[in-house]
Amino acid sequence: MKTEALKKLLVANRGEIALRIIRSARVMGLKTVAVFSEADAAMAHVAEADEARLIGPAQAARSYLNIAAILEAAKTSGADAIHPGYGFLSERPEFARAVAEAGLIFVGPPAEVMAAIGDKVAARRVAINAGVPVVPGSEVADPASARAFALEAGLPILVKASAGGGGRGMRIVEREADLEAALGAASREAEAAFGDGRIFLEKYLARPRHIEVQLLGDRYGKIVALGERECSIQRRHQKIIEESPSPAVGERMRARMVEAAIRLARAVAYRNAGTVEFLLDGDNFYFLEVNARLQVEHPITEIRFGYDLVSEQLKLAAGEPAADPPSPRGHAIECRIYAEDAEHDFRPATGKVLHFRQPGGPGVRLDTFLGPGVEISAHYDGLLAKLICTGEDREQARRRTILALDEFALLGVTNTAAFLREVVASEAFARADLSTHFIEENFPHWHCGDDGAEAALIAAALVAERVLGADRVAPQAEARAGASAASAPRSPWALLGDFRLGRR
Repeated sequence: MKTEALKKLLVANRGEIALRIIRSARVMGLKTVAVFSEADAAMAHVAEADEARLIGPAQAARSYLNIAAILEAAKTSGADAIHPGYGFLSERPEFARAVAEAGLIFVGPPAEVMAAIGDKVAARRVAINAGVPVVPGSEVADPASARAFALEAGLPILVKASAGGGGRGMRIVEREADLEAALGAASREAEAAFGDGRIFLEKYLARPRHIEVQLLGDRYGKIVALGERECSIQRRHQKIIEESPSPAVGERMRARMVEAAIRLARAVAYRNAGTVEFLLDGDNFYFLEVNARLQVEHPITEIRFGYDLVSEQLKLAAGEPAADPPSPRGHAIECRIYAEDAEHDFRPATGKVLHFRQPGGPGVRLDTFLGPGVEISAHYDGLLAKLICTGEDREQARRRTILALDEFALLGVTNTAAFLREVVASEAFARADLSTHFIEENFPHWHCGDDGAEAALIAAALVAERVLGADRVAPQAEARAGASAASAPRSPWALLGDFRLGRR
C-alpha cells in the first residue's frame, strides 16, 4: 500500500459522515483531526478523532464553509490530507484548489474536474460530446427563449439551477402563463442558495426513476464501476430511500448505463470517487448530473460489494491504482432518518435526545452520531441517521428494514422513522412500483395515527422518570401508554418496542 504519503487526515465535516471517515482512517493507521463549530463542541466526531480544532461559530458560513479556517486547522495540526465528506465544501472547486495550493492532499477529484462537471450546464455539454443521452433542454432561459422551448418540447418543462442541487432552484412549469414567474423564482432561489442564479430548461419527464452509477477513478486513467443504486423515493427532490441493485435495471440496461457513465468520466479524466446520475424513463435513460464526491447513500454499495469506499478514496488520493472490486452480493436498502415532521410537510425539527435505541440483528447497520443528550439545532442539515439493511434478496432486505425501523427509538426530536417504516411496508414499495413522484402519489397527506401525539408525550414522560431515578411507573400511566399503543400501532410508543420503565 502506498499510503505512506498520508499520515494525518483532517475531516472537514461533521456528524455521521465525519465519524464514518474517521473510523476508516483509523483502521488504515492514520491519525485524524476533527474540526467543529462552537455549536458542535460536544459532538461525537470531536471525541472520536485524535485531535480537534475549533473553526468558528455555529453559522456554517463562518465555520464549515470557512476555507481559511479549515486550512489553518490543517496547518496547525500537521495534517497532510483533507477529506471533505459530502455537503459543505465537498464539491467546491475553489476548496479543492486551495487545499492543493497549500501543499495538502485533497481526497476527491481535482479542482479542474469539479469545474468541468460541477456546473449542470457544463456537464450536459460534456455528456453530449461523449455521446451520453441527455434530456432535451435549453441552456438559454430568458422568457422568450423559454416560451420557444416550451412550444417545441411541450409542457410541462423543468426550470433548474445550473449550480447546486437538492431541489433548490427548481420549478415545474405546467402552464405557459406561469413560465416567467417560475424563471424568476428559480433564479432567485438559486442565487440565495448557491450564489449563482443561472438557470436552464429541460423537458419534464412524468414518472422517471432516479438511477446512479458509483465510480472510482485513479490518476492513471482507470475507471471502475460498482453497480447502480436506485434513488427514486424523494421528498422535495431530496433522496430519502435508496437501494441497490435497482429492481428496474436488468443486466443489459445495467451494462449500457455503466458504459455511458465510464465514457463520461473518461471524458474529464475523472479521479477518486464520484457518481453519475441518470433518469430512467421506460427503456430509455438520460444523463442527469455528476456528483463529484462521496454520496450519502454509499453504504449500500459498500455492503453489496464488501468494500470500504472511504478507504478506497484515501488509497486513490495517495496515488494507488484503482482496484477491481469484488462481485456484488444480495440486496441493500438505505433509509435516511431526518429531524423533520413528516405529518407537516417535512418541517425541520430541533430538540435534545432524551432516549435513543439502535436497531440490531443480522444485516442491519446504522450510521449515526446520536446519543442521549445530543442537541439537534437548526444550523445544519437535519440528517440524524442512515439505516442500512441487507438481505439475500430485495424482500429479505425490505423485511429487515421494517423490523429495524420498528426497533429504532428516538425521543426528544421529531423524526421521520415512522414515516419511512410505512413507506417500506407499503404495497407499492413491495412491488417496486417506484418513481421520483412516489411520495406524492402514495403518501400525499401522511399521519402517524390519531393517538400518536399522546403516546409520544406519555413515552417522553416515562423516560424522564427513568432519568430522575424512578424505580416503577404508576399503573395508570402504564395502562394509558398500552392503550395508546394498541389503538395506534404505528405511534411513537409502538416504535419503542418492549421498552418500559422499571424493567431490568
